[in-house]
Amino acid sequence: MFDLPKYGDGICLARMAVLLEALSIDRARLQRISVVVTGSNGKGSTAAMCAGIGRAYGLRTGLFTSPHLFRFNERIQIDGVEIGDDAFVRLRMRVEAAIATVSKKISEKFGAFEALFALACIHFQESQCDFAVFEAGIGGRYDPVRLVGAHETCVTSVDYEHIELLGNSLELIVSDKSDACAAGGTIVYGENCRDLRPHLLEYNRWPARSSLFIRDEIAVDNEDAAAAGQHFDFQFGYHDFRRIELNLPGAFQFSNSAIAITLFLLWLRREQPRKAPDRIEAAIRAGLREARWPGRLEVIQHDPLTVIDVGHTPDGIRQSVASLMSIHGRDDWILVTGASHDKKADEIIGALAPSFDTIVCTAAHHKGAGAQVIAAAARRGNPKANIHVAATIADAARLSQEMARLQKRSVYVAGGLFLAVEYATIVKGGRAEDLEFF
Repeated sequence: MFDLPKYGDGICLARMAVLLEALSIDRARLQRISVVVTGSNGKGSTAAMCAGIGRAYGLRTGLFTSPHLFRFNERIQIDGVEIGDDAFVRLRMRVEAAIATVSKKISEKFGAFEALFALACIHFQESQCDFAVFEAGIGGRYDPVRLVGAHETCVTSVDYEHIELLGNSLELIVSDKSDACAAGGTIVYGENCRDLRPHLLEYNRWPARSSLFIRDEIAVDNEDAAAAGQHFDFQFGYHDFRRIELNLPGAFQFSNSAIAITLFLLWLRREQPRKAPDRIEAAIRAGLREARWPGRLEVIQHDPLTVIDVGHTPDGIRQSVASLMSIHGRDDWILVTGASHDKKADEIIGALAPSFDTIVCTAAHHKGAGAQVIAAAARRGNPKANIHVAATIADAARLSQEMARLQKRSVYVAGGLFLAVEYATIVKGGRAEDLEFF
């Protein structure tokens, strides 16, 4: 992709401003057309749903997300279509040339994520997008997406993650994520942020940012989750939509979809007021019904039933397990699990292990903690479970699929993104070694 380190020198905001100017990015227009999604879990799903609503409304819609699952191109899409290889290469050359010039001028190194954000900005500008949804990488205060200056942003959820960068309390973490929003803007907070409401109201007071909370100012009622589909009722201001159908599975998607709807409604109110309510409702229903986002409780195979989830924080994992069993039933699951070596394996595996009686512990090819380390964590989390150890993800896929077929059971793969994506790749005939991440 880019011949750059993952992160650049220190805080990137000043050099990113110079880079966007060098690339002739119209930042005033970028601000007008954009919303920003931050949070610990649920960012990708929320961003995809919000973009889906914009597309269904008839807007040329850009979507910038991270990380990718299988190809770098996934991170930059317009109207649901990934950026093509030729466009990617052409724009990469422009960004690289601008970075070389700016780096020489200010003597700072850029990171790959910063370069990719700049590439997305050019692609959306050249393609004349009417609406753009940007997902933050880490936090919000110093993330490149702050350069958007969005008036409408959200914090989908908050959990302990990247504490060395964001802080060691939920108050510090949610404050960092909130700072992606421009002064005078509006932040929509997901359901699990409600306990932090007193802190957030004061934190946002002097930047004059409005704070809206799912299940307070934004009503979510009559939720129904099943394998056949999910639906709920939504109410915000004078908007009252009944039985909105969701394509993405999991109870946590009720909060995410309500955030996506609200973000779009807030943006539309600012940019295109006095639009027909029936057109808005039709776009919301179509956008959520047709939304696709791989990796979250995704069924990758039906015989045997195999579900993967890329959640990587304890709270997100617990929510996913609860939704898995609500949708597909509690019994007859084989868990395949692992964690990245830079994550807290005890917390991640501890959130998973108690719910499963058979656990296959393994190591992802990319950044995976050792299988024996995972097995020790699983035994601590569930001493009664039948623990198997597979040295590689390929071994884990082969073992779990054989056990599932022989025992007429289902497979759940969870613990981290690399684990889930590698497993899915192997089941579909690929190799974990061929995947590229950064």
